[in-house]
Amino acid sequence: MKKIDQGSQFVQQHLNLFRCLVCDAPYSAVEDHTLKCPNGHELDFSKKGTLYFLTHQVQSEYDAAMLAARRRILQAGFFKPIVTAINAQLNAQPQRILDIGSGEGTPLADLLDLHANAKDVGIGFDISKAGVNLATQLTTPAYYCVADLAQLPFTDEAFTAIMDVFSPSAYREFERVLAPGGQLLKVVPNSDYLIELRHLLFKPTDRQYHYDNQRVIDLFKQHYPTAQQQVIHYEFDLSTVDFNDLMVMTPLHWGADADSLAQAVQTGLPKITVDVSLLTMTKEK
Repeated sequence: MKKIDQGSQFVQQHLNLFRCLVCDAPYSAVEDHTLKCPNGHELDFSKKGTLYFLTHQVQSEYDAAMLAARRRILQAGFFKPIVTAINAQLNAQPQRILDIGSGEGTPLADLLDLHANAKDVGIGFDISKAGVNLATQLTTPAYYCVADLAQLPFTDEAFTAIMDVFSPSAYREFERVLAPGGQLLKVVPNSDYLIELRHLLFKPTDRQYHYDNQRVIDLFKQHYPTAQQQVIHYEFDLSTVDFNDLMVMTPLHWGADADSLAQAVQTGLPKITVDVSLLTMTKEK
């Protein structure tokens, strides 16, 4: 089946999850690879089966090379313990999962594999068209589209779980699309995240040498005082991946000078530290 047919079929089967960004009405039909709302607004599917839910121009700094490098690192298992921890928070019942800023798609695809309920529904979105196009290459039941987290093209209470790995948050929108009893699972880096790479690329006087994400954690807990925090800390063996991919996949390389980057490639690292917090909120029923 062509990707445009696969995408159209998925949206047709889960039409109740999507709403029009122009009038907020739930979409009413998919006809001839076009998504239609009852008030006459339409969106055409791309050849890759995706939909572009953007009402304004959005620029992403994550280009195709960066996303491809991230794909290779993540498929080597870089985020596996994180996805495993997220899955452990979900009960065995069928889940409707939304992945915020899904990038090249691997974390959501891995989560659906782990959760392994045939009735699960997974939707990922990103503002990066390059990321979504890469995601469509995965063999997964997940559906990926282009959208902005500040204006989600989904109906109220559409999802039982929202996964946000290193992406910004729009808590009002998240709460709107999260069903009662559903979970918001947000992953943020801690101070030791990629510490070896930061110390390889920067001097102790550089801002990037140190990392503190406490403000983001505090804001989450201000919104959700009963939120749970789980620290996930492990080392990832770099012997099976291209070290250059590690540098390219993270925004850290944007702030490093050419000499530091060249020296880092020559020096390399045997392992890298992954240090994150999984913040979990359950919406009241």
